Amino acid sequence: MNAPDNAAVHSAAPGSLPSWDYDVAHGSGLRSSTTHRLAFRIEPTGRELCGETDQCYVPSSSLAQRTSGLLTNLASAEAVPPAYAVGAAYVGGSNVLRLPSGRWRYLPAGASRSTVVAAGDPGAMVQIAESERWLKSGGLPGRTASERDAARRALLSMRALLRPNGAFAAAWAPAWQYSWPRDGAFAAVALAITGHDPEAYRVLQYDARTQRADGTWEARTTLDGSGPPDNRAWQLDGNGWVPWATWQWYQAAPHSDRDHRLLALYPMVRRAADYTARSLSPDGLPPASPDYWELPTPSANIGTAAPLLAGLNAAAGLAACLGEESDRLRWSGAAQHLSDGIHRSFAPGGYPRTADGSHGRDSAVAFMAPPFNTAPAGLPGALNSTYEALLLPNGGLRPGNARQSNWGSSAWTASTSFLALAWAHLGDRERADAVLEWVLSRRNALGELPETVNGAGQPSSVAPLGWTDALVVMTLRALDGHPLPVPATAPIPPGRK
Repeated sequence: MNAPDNAAVHSAAPGSLPSWDYDVAHGSGLRSSTTHRLAFRIEPTGRELCGETDQCYVPSSSLAQRTSGLLTNLASAEAVPPAYAVGAAYVGGSNVLRLPSGRWRYLPAGASRSTVVAAGDPGAMVQIAESERWLKSGGLPGRTASERDAARRALLSMRALLRPNGAFAAAWAPAWQYSWPRDGAFAAVALAITGHDPEAYRVLQYDARTQRADGTWEARTTLDGSGPPDNRAWQLDGNGWVPWATWQWYQAAPHSDRDHRLLALYPMVRRAADYTARSLSPDGLPPASPDYWELPTPSANIGTAAPLLAGLNAAAGLAACLGEESDRLRWSGAAQHLSDGIHRSFAPGGYPRTADGSHGRDSAVAFMAPPFNTAPAGLPGALNSTYEALLLPNGGLRPGNARQSNWGSSAWTASTSFLALAWAHLGDRERADAVLEWVLSRRNALGELPETVNGAGQPSSVAPLGWTDALVVMTLRALDGHPLPVPATAPIPPGRK
C-alpha cells in the first residue's frame, strides 16, 4: 500500500507498538520504524489470523461480554473470549469453532486447552459427529428454524457446562464456575424433557451427593463437589427446586426403570421436604433466607416461598408414586400450610418480593405459575403488573425494583424468561411470544444467550448462561404444545391436615 508521508501519524501514542515498512515491493524490506506508530495492521498473506494466534479487533457491540461461547470435549471446557469470537461460528451442531481464516478451533479429547486445526481435521470431525448424534437422540423444540437453532445451541451449551460428576456450572468464567442447586435443577428439567435422560439424572445424583446432613444445600459448590468455595449464606430455595426437578425428571424418564432410579434419589427428597416442612412458622411461611438474588431479606420472600411450595407438592407426588403414604400426607399438609401463608401474606399485594411488602415487585412472581405451581386466582393480573413495573427501556426486565437494589440499566435474561415461561404455560401465547422473541433477539454473534443485556441492548456479562438456556428450552417446548406438567398435591383426608 502506497501513501504519502504526510498521511502517517508521526507522534507516538503511549504504549503503542513500533510500525514497520510493510510495502516490500516499493520499500527496502521489513524494518522497524522509530518515528511511526502502528494505527492498524494489514496481513498480506491472504490468511486472516485473528482468532488463532492473535486477538481480533472487538466491535463495541461485543465489549460488554466477558465470555462469548464455549468449547468442550465433555471432560474439560474452555470459554471463547470476545476477542476470539469475532467473525467465528460454530460448525453445525457442535462446539467446534470455525475461525475467520476458515480453520477450526476445538478442544481435543483429553486436552485442557484448545488448538487450531485445518478444516475437516479428523479429531474435530469425530467430535462434531458425536455432538450431532447426541442432539438427534432427543427432541428439539421450536416452531421455526430460528427457534430450533436457539434450542440446539442452548442444549449444547448446557451439555458443555455439565461436568462428568454431575456438577452444573452456571457459566464458564471464574465467578460463575460453581454449581448452584437452582441452576442445576433447571438444567436437569430442560435436559429431561428433551430426551437427554442420562445427563438430567446425573445432575440429580450430584445433588444427592452434595446435600448437607440436615437436608439443605450450600448456596453453591466447587465443581469437584468438595464443598462451598466461601462462606456465602446458604439459600433455602434449593429445598424446593431439587425435589421439583426430581419430579419433572420422573415424569419424562423412561418408564422401564424410573422407579428403581427414583428409589436412589428418594432419601434426598425426603430430607429436603422434611426440612422444609419443619421450617414453616405458625403463619405458614418459611424463614427469611437469601433468594435467587443471593441477598438476604428481612422477612420471607416469594423467591423462596414459591419454590418451596412446588418442592413440597413434588415431594408428595413422588411419595405417592412409591407408595410412601405417611410421607405424602406429611408433605401435603405442609404444602397446604405454606399455600395458605402465601395467600395471606403475598397475594393481596400482587406477590411482591417480601411478605412485609416493603421490597417492591419481583420477577419471581412467575414461580407461582405453572410449571412450578397451579396458578392461584389473581396471578395473571399480578404477572402483568409486575412485568410493567420491571420493564426497562431496552425491552428486558430487571429482577426486581426494590429501593435497596442497584440493577442499573441492565436487563437479566433469566428474569425476563421467567415471565415468558409463565405466560406460555398459562396459555397467553401473545405475551409469551413477545418476551421470548426479545430474549432470542439478544443472543450474541455465536448464538449464545447472555446473562444480561446492557442499556444499549447489547449482550453483556457472560455467555452462555445455563439458567437462561434451560428457561428458553422449557418455554419453546410449552409453545410447541407440550407444556410441562405441574406437581399437584393429592387430596388430604379430613382430619389429617
